[in-house]
Amino acid sequence: MNYKKAAAKIAASVLGADVITSEQAEKLMTVPPSPDMGDAAFPCFTLAKALRRSPQMIAKELETAVNSGMKDDAGIFRRAEAAGGYLNFYLDRKALAESVVPEVISKGDDYGRSHEGAGKRVLVEFSSPNIAKPFHIGHLVTTALGSSIERIYAFLGYETVKINHIGDWGTQFGKLISAYKRWGDEDAMKKDPLNELLRIYVRFHTEAEKDPSLDDEARMYFKKLEDGDEEVRGLWQFFVDVSLKEFNKTYALLDITFDSYAGESFYTDKMPEVVSMLEEKGLLEESDGAKVVRFDDDSMPPCIILKSDGTTIYATRDLAAAIYRKRHYDFYRNIYVVGTPQALHFKQIFSVLGKMGYDWADDCVHVGFGYVRFPDKVLSTRHGDVVFLEDVLRESVEKTKEVIRNSPTSKNIEDPDDAAEKIGVGAILYSFLKNGREKDIVFTWKDILDFEGESGPYVQYAYARGRSVLRKAVSEGIDYKDADCGLLTGDEEFELIKLINSFESAVREAALRYEPCCVTRYVTDLAQAFNKFYNTCGIMKETGDIRKARLKLTECACVCIKSALYLIGVRVVEKM
Repeated sequence: MNYKKAAAKIAASVLGADVITSEQAEKLMTVPPSPDMGDAAFPCFTLAKALRRSPQMIAKELETAVNSGMKDDAGIFRRAEAAGGYLNFYLDRKALAESVVPEVISKGDDYGRSHEGAGKRVLVEFSSPNIAKPFHIGHLVTTALGSSIERIYAFLGYETVKINHIGDWGTQFGKLISAYKRWGDEDAMKKDPLNELLRIYVRFHTEAEKDPSLDDEARMYFKKLEDGDEEVRGLWQFFVDVSLKEFNKTYALLDITFDSYAGESFYTDKMPEVVSMLEEKGLLEESDGAKVVRFDDDSMPPCIILKSDGTTIYATRDLAAAIYRKRHYDFYRNIYVVGTPQALHFKQIFSVLGKMGYDWADDCVHVGFGYVRFPDKVLSTRHGDVVFLEDVLRESVEKTKEVIRNSPTSKNIEDPDDAAEKIGVGAILYSFLKNGREKDIVFTWKDILDFEGESGPYVQYAYARGRSVLRKAVSEGIDYKDADCGLLTGDEEFELIKLINSFESAVREAALRYEPCCVTRYVTDLAQAFNKFYNTCGIMKETGDIRKARLKLTECACVCIKSALYLIGVRVVEKM
């Protein structure tokens, strides 16, 4: 139930469509800063000029009219009250409980879902690591963020396609092939392929600083790769195969899968068509030997399509990829979850697509995000300054195992290793998705592995606590399915029900803004409200109908916590 929408409709009906529509009123609706000031507020300030009255006077007139109407049909509200230019609406607690709680119980895991995306396909490109380089901690941002965005859109009824646009093409492979032929160790490759490839890649850059001719050699090898040289192509395929095998171990730990691994190399045979199309449309110009597309107002630098040696670059491949995806998937939206520093690149790509006559370029969206930074250094695979993601995840899991071993309730956990993995990995995912995506994450072990306060384990514990109460009720033979929800009118119960009611709105806001933190913050608030309800209301200490009603509300809270955690990639545990 969207009670802010209901309040807006009431205010608009009193004022009249010539003054404000329901849709306009809904956009103005706010939530009062404290519960004692109401549950929804309609500000009257924007109406003052048109109605030639003060906001306070307008609010007072609305109060009289709205309350008069409520005498005949109170609906979901029990009263309205003017205060400082606002009309504050107060919900009927009993009516809200009788509306929300049965709906959650009836829909279960489908509560909060919608069908608004039915018939619309959304592509989400995320993770997209470079072949031959281990996952470092910075890769987790795009991986966690993209997976969450995909889950959120699927929850709203869209058909989603998860694309891992693997970085398996480009000049860096010329560097890697050169390095492997010079310094590769086959025994080390068998034992730890990604770290061995990283070692020789770092060495290449160190040596190239002393001997610039190595860069020429690298360009030569990449040209051979593009020309289909059998030996070079074989080495490249080997690098791809061993890398994907290692990547999938990390994805399994994160509980993430993909529908497509079509990387940059997939588009090598599709790029000539792009170049031809640009030439036919007269968009390609020569610049210092390279082929570029210029922009009319010079607001952006030219987009390079072919380098002076005839090789392609990221832009060529991304143009081919976008055109292929539209033809193959006929997407409603094509989302790229790639770091904010690539904003100019994607602006160029979308602009070139527009100049080519593709109106669907407006359906392509770049979702940027900030850096993962250290307090005292910068991540760089070229110089070997990395923190490997798998090490972070494993350390978090080991820390959780230690907590479980030292916990007096650990004997109740049937599979401590499984619980430790879900809690440890969940702690990392939560910490990366709790703030706005464009905000940098400063990496410190202390903050990342802090299980106290606003954290993944805190929310998981709220769920486990609720499930424990429900198991106890079952063991005592308490049947609460026919409980009277109208009894749930206490302060803690009311605040919890309001939060449960706002789940769908939080999910929709997250989709609209491409911000999973909307869901993370929501589920944190929900866990806090449930814990307050749990500590204040003494669920199992009560008897009779009130106990049954509170058990039903507990089940509702568990349903929403589980669904919200799923949307940010965090798995629940039944016992903690």
